[in-house]
Amino acid sequence: MKDKIINSFDIWMDAQGIKSRLRIKNVDNISLEGIARLRELILELAIRGKLVKQDQSDEPANILIKKIADEKERLVKEGKIGKQNSLPLISEEEKAFPLPRGWEFVRFGDTVFNRDAEREPISVDERSTRKGQFDYYGASGVIDQIDDYLFDKPLLLIGEDGANLINRSTAIAFIARGKYWVNNHAHVLDGLTEDLLLYICLHINAITLEPYITGTAQPKMNQAKMNSIVLALPPLLEQNRIVAKVNELMALCDDLEQQETNHLKLHQLLVETLLGTLTRAADAKEFQTAWSRLAQHFDDLFTTEDSIDQLKQTILQLAVMGKLVPQDPKDEPASVLLEKIAEEKESLIEEEKVKRQKPLSEITDAEKPFRIPNGWELVRLGNTGIGSTGKTPSTNVGEYFGGEIPFIGPGQITQSGMITGSDKSLTKKGCLYSEIANAGDIFMVCIGGSIGKSAIVNSKVAFNQQLNCISPLLISTQYLFNAMNSKHFQLQLIEQSTGSATPIINRGKWEELIISLPPLNEQHRIVAKVDQLFALCDRLKEGIGESQKVVNLMANSIVEHVG
Repeated sequence: MKDKIINSFDIWMDAQGIKSRLRIKNVDNISLEGIARLRELILELAIRGKLVKQDQSDEPANILIKKIADEKERLVKEGKIGKQNSLPLISEEEKAFPLPRGWEFVRFGDTVFNRDAEREPISVDERSTRKGQFDYYGASGVIDQIDDYLFDKPLLLIGEDGANLINRSTAIAFIARGKYWVNNHAHVLDGLTEDLLLYICLHINAITLEPYITGTAQPKMNQAKMNSIVLALPPLLEQNRIVAKVNELMALCDDLEQQETNHLKLHQLLVETLLGTLTRAADAKEFQTAWSRLAQHFDDLFTTEDSIDQLKQTILQLAVMGKLVPQDPKDEPASVLLEKIAEEKESLIEEEKVKRQKPLSEITDAEKPFRIPNGWELVRLGNTGIGSTGKTPSTNVGEYFGGEIPFIGPGQITQSGMITGSDKSLTKKGCLYSEIANAGDIFMVCIGGSIGKSAIVNSKVAFNQQLNCISPLLISTQYLFNAMNSKHFQLQLIEQSTGSATPIINRGKWEELIISLPPLNEQHRIVAKVDQLFALCDRLKEGIGESQKVVNLMANSIVEHVG
């Protein structure tokens, strides 16, 4: 069995998934899905009795269960633990798979001694005055250190509440050691032996707990639900062998994961370095040299979705620096275009279609991010059109909602720049208390983890206060959209945002952000070139995606059939 797993390591290592964070991705957000599935497989084989060989001379699990029951009865008589309600017999439907000889299905509550009554929560204020050397445990591990302790032996802790019960971002069960304190967000369990607790810990982390969880907004697993969990219990000596083998294989997974992460980080650094030589090129000759160097290694560099996304980002950056298409001296310069935009704005103000805004500040030399070609201008975003921030009508007024105008928020804007259907809509009356965007306007999320996400509006919609909107005047909407998604603009956005846990940028600061503006004819040439190059990038990514699907299917197939 071990040989079959090891022989499949290359498949799992190649089964990679990419997770993005905001608009800029890095290797720390890469999830090695193949190795994660391998870890799941190891645990699955362990609790099914297929990871190590059985030894018929081992004392069977039914004798171990009798010893646990006898010890529980003794502890109850001595008043050390409370008497537990009898648990129901395990039905045939609950027996998920056949067991090896000597194993038994058993309820969780019949394998451990519950010590939840000894827990004691401490407030944040109390903890701040009791700093010390002893660990203080919550639902997902150590949350602080205090100056005294409740427990001084290895015990099994299992998270009682929180999203981690379902999403398993960290192990839900763990062994606490040393001297420590536990609050009321983690169940505290003792056992006949530490070896037994180690196996039960492994088993809990191997199975889904959703059938035993109540609540969705605030998931919780109370003591009664936890006690009803069905475990596959091997003989104690086999438990020891299983735990040792799982530790050995998990350490091997750790090594593989580190090797692959190091490889990916090196690959990313190489891609970033070579792409950076393009945007840093001082003239055409230097740019051509940098491109030649990149082209020689193209097939080796752009082999992951992340690297192709970096290539796309570089294309956008070259576009806004005037390095993607040649300039034409016959083009009407951007300075004239800005004058026309200002005249158009003034006309809209006189017609009372928009309100006059406070003039935006001049761009200083210190703010200029890079040199721009002749005929281009650096300009504040707010000077390219009419800016606005959304509003939400009072939800207490029913007549504002349920009309024909879609009501959009950040959730309807995808990472790829599309606007999906909304389950909320406004009536014409409701729109009077919101803001309206029309086809050709550009949304950008201005708060939260998806700040900077943007999309071009394709039909009339209303939008909420978590979105800023720019209505371009006399310039290419697609060019402006590309410029707002360039690395330079996105970095400005983050730098000018306030708040760390929840970044936010108000409309005033947003409109102060700087973009580079080419002549209108060159804007159209840039858009066409970006579209062409992005299409090639997407073809490259599709090829990677198709090969990745095959690898993922292979990994899943091995998981399904090894058992």
